[in-house]
Amino acid sequence: MGKQSADAGGREFQRVADELRTRMTDGTYPLRSFLPSQRRLADEFGVSRDTIQRVVRELASEGWIESRQGSGSRVVKTQRIQSSTPKATRWRQGPTLGPLLSEAFEQPEVTLDVYTLTSQSLDAHIQLQAERIHSGSIAPQHIGLRMILPAEGLAMPYPRVKDDKDDPRLQNRLLTITKRHTESLRGVLKDLRTEMRVSSVDVQIRHAPLAPAFKLYLLNGTEALLGPYEVIERRIGLESGDEIAALDVLGLGATLTHHVKDEDENSPGTVFVDSWQTWFDSVWNLLAE
Repeated sequence: MGKQSADAGGREFQRVADELRTRMTDGTYPLRSFLPSQRRLADEFGVSRDTIQRVVRELASEGWIESRQGSGSRVVKTQRIQSSTPKATRWRQGPTLGPLLSEAFEQPEVTLDVYTLTSQSLDAHIQLQAERIHSGSIAPQHIGLRMILPAEGLAMPYPRVKDDKDDPRLQNRLLTITKRHTESLRGVLKDLRTEMRVSSVDVQIRHAPLAPAFKLYLLNGTEALLGPYEVIERRIGLESGDEIAALDVLGLGATLTHHVKDEDENSPGTVFVDSWQTWFDSVWNLLAE
């Protein structure tokens, strides 16, 4: 009864799904590897088998995994990053977002400018960095985050019910997910300041009247990651139990382009980072509220 009660609101389902997506993007579960068995996942996360089965169906519908009866769930998609910087060769399977954010947080001054559809994936990565700070493995003195999200109430082309663009259920679902992860992200960073783990924390979140066609990360003013949102058709299960055909976008599975600023103001990396920093600042100052 305890597990069923905890799962009922959908928070446990979302928590498990988010964690598994993160593990597939940071290389914990690499391409073509198998997820742990459903029983092991249920034990690890302290949830019911029914919740794990729902998560597996969700990840399969998003294209992350292929599941076959009796053979488990194999990872068929991960976050790919195309990098122009030589340091990317350090990673055997290519750079991923987790290590790049980890390196950013190893600096005394951490600044993140993020433009995204939701704060879902960023929340998961910030949680990991907070754990590193609590363990004493890193000790940034300042963390500054500026994040631009779509304006609430904005008519979005996705996610939406495939055959009824006026059906509000998927827009409401998106808003609920965004609010949950935004509140979580604010809380984690605020706690770091309250507990004196980090001397200074500045979190600012604004909303712009734009439907994101891409996501953008600017790290410490020196690195940029840019990736498109791929529009897909998939079935989405609602907490009511309904399952509907939808048009949705996936950011985690898209390839991110990674560039690093250097001392040459005319180098491709410097021009790329500076151009997107200028774009972000213009939206932040002139459109976002």
